[in-house]
Parts: sequence; C-alpha cells; structure tokens
Amino acid sequence: MKEYDVVFVTPGSFVIPSGNSSSVELVVEQVARRLRGHVRLAVIGRRSRRLRSTEIRQGVLYERVPAVSPRRYVEGVSRKLRKLRPKVIQVENRPRFARFLKRKHPGAQVWLSLHSVTFVSKPHIRRPELRRCLAAADRIVVNSHYLKNEMVRRDPRVKAKIVVNHLGVDPDRFISRWSPEGAAKREALLRRLGLQGRKIILYVGRLIPIKGVHHLLAAMPEIAGKVPEALLLVVGGAFYGSKRLTPYVRRLRRTSKPLRKHVRFVPYVPHGEVDEWFRLADVLVVPSARREAFGLVNVEAMAAGVPVIATRAGGMPEIVEEGVTGLTVEPDALGSGLAPAVISLLQNEAEVRRMGEKSVERVQRLFTWERMAERWLKLYNGR
Repeated sequence: MKEYDVVFVTPGSFVIPSGNSSSVELVVEQVARRLRGHVRLAVIGRRSRRLRSTEIRQGVLYERVPAVSPRRYVEGVSRKLRKLRPKVIQVENRPRFARFLKRKHPGAQVWLSLHSVTFVSKPHIRRPELRRCLAAADRIVVNSHYLKNEMVRRDPRVKAKIVVNHLGVDPDRFISRWSPEGAAKREALLRRLGLQGRKIILYVGRLIPIKGVHHLLAAMPEIAGKVPEALLLVVGGAFYGSKRLTPYVRRLRRTSKPLRKHVRFVPYVPHGEVDEWFRLADVLVVPSARREAFGLVNVEAMAAGVPVIATRAGGMPEIVEEGVTGLTVEPDALGSGLAPAVISLLQNEAEVRRMGEKSVERVQRLFTWERMAERWLKLYNGR
C-alpha cells in the first residue's frame, strides 16, 4: 500500500516554511496544515541550514533536499518520492518538474498547480516545450479563471483537465479593522507610528515595474492636493526578504522626494507581521499590470476590512467586486483613473466602511484557507 495520498513539491527557490518566502510556499504551508487529518500528505522543499532535513510541523511531514540547481533539486525530489510513494504528486508552479516527475513516477498521478503566468511564458519556457509539460500533467489546477483562460489559449487541448481553486487568507489573523479588537490594534499602531488623523493609502508587494507602483506615485500629487491628510505607505522591497535597492526602487524614491510628507517607504515586512499594516489602511491600491493571476494582497486587505482599488486585469476582477468591495481601473487608464478612484474613497468614510465590511463578508464566504482546502479535498477524493 502506498504511504502517502499527496506530496506537494515546491519550486525549490525558497525554504518552506519561512517568513521570507514567495506566495507559492505560503499557500502550500497554509493549505497543507488544513488538509492534515483528511489526507496523508507531505511537503518537499529546499534544504536549509537552519531547518532539519526531515521534520514534522503542525502535523505535516516536511522533507528537504539540496537545491544547487533546478535539475539537481528535482532529482533529489524524485528520490524522496520513491520512499514516500504518493498517489498524487502535486507540483507547484514548475511545468518542467511535472513532466520530469511523470516520467520518473508513471504509477502516480502528477498534478500541476499553477500560481502565475511567469513560468508558462517566455523567457522561462517556449510554447512547444510548455505543451509537452502540460500534456504530461494528469490535472492542472489554477488560482483564477483568468489563468485558466490563459492556459487554454496556450494549449486548447488541456481545457478538460483544468480546475480553478481560488486562494485564501486566515481571517483569524487578518482581523477586520471594524471589529472592536481590530479597531483597538489599529489605533495602537497609529499612535505608535504617529499617524493619527492621516488617511492611509497602502501598497504591499514587490517593488518591480510589473506591479505598477510608479503609477501610484504619479497619482499622489493630485491625491494630496484634494486630500491633504493622505499618506501613502509603500510596504515591500524589490526581492523577498531583501532591502537591496534596484534602479527601479531608486527611481521610485527619487520620484517621491517632493512628496515626502505624503509618501513613506516601509522595508520588507515578513508575512507573519503584515496583517498589522493592512489594518492601518483606509484603502489598498493594487496597480499591477495585466498578467496578475490572482494577487493575494487583495484578499488579505479585504479580510482586514479594507476596500481595494485594483487594476481591472488578470484575476483581480474575480476578487474585487466593483462598487461593492472596492473599485477597479482599466490598465490603460491608470494615469487618469487611479487618483480619482482613491480620492473618491478617502473623501467618503461611510463608503470606506461599507465596502470594508462587505469585503470581510466576501472573504469569509469565498476566500479563506479553509474554503480552499475543502475544494482541494473534493478534488483528491474525486480523482
């Protein structure tokens, strides 16, 4: 009899679990914790000096292998899989790994769980190789209908084996700012930071061009002119867990100098602490480019009772309900549409609260880790 029902194979780029990982590892950690007790599962990830090669955390078996290169890593993963003998090998966000592991483990089902378009696009992979990798997967699970449509566009033959499972958040940690507990936590942090009386606009994420932070900074003079108490908090860095300044980050900082009373940069915050910053916000702005598959920050802000202004692109319209939990702006209209959207909310506290409370309701109904785990469980049981 096979030892495990499911083994998650993480990309090997970051250690799991870790406060400085990408969202891929975060999703795996959160879902695996909630699936334990329902399926026998394990997680394989990158080896680290500070973590044991084999350990059980919160009831989940973690196996770690060296990740000198992607090839060496996936070979080490394959050796671990021979011992674990899973029914389902769930490969996270690496199409090439799925094809390699299907060849090595033909008796197991290999599922490819995709989190973005990055590793299904050039320069990471060319279309002919991608199609071979997709053909090798027994099932493909994506985090948005947008991403499903993108995969079907790349290879129509895979449509029948694609399933959508939206991501989630922990509402017990991302407590709504409108609840008594959340309001008290928010007020305490506002006092500590000396931000009482400010209207907080929040950006959380990597500081890279595709995330569109420059559009938000360009909108700030107009916003500050109409809402003098407005303050933009830019939380994040160019790389996960790093404070290194890239040319793009330097440009952002130069752009913001004339706005020093209205813009503040906050270095990278570990995910375990980021909920505090979401609660501070009156509005979260997500000005990402067209290829944002989901955007976990959207649901994290919504769980905290914060309305979201997002680009009407990628998977974000599936999360942000226009006029109900936030506002959306066309990608081509960020230059003209972003400032009016932000101003309209900052000038209407009642609307901020209405949208924030509707956001909390929507998250609890659709976007929690428990809901996501329940959908995974149905897939495993129905395979």
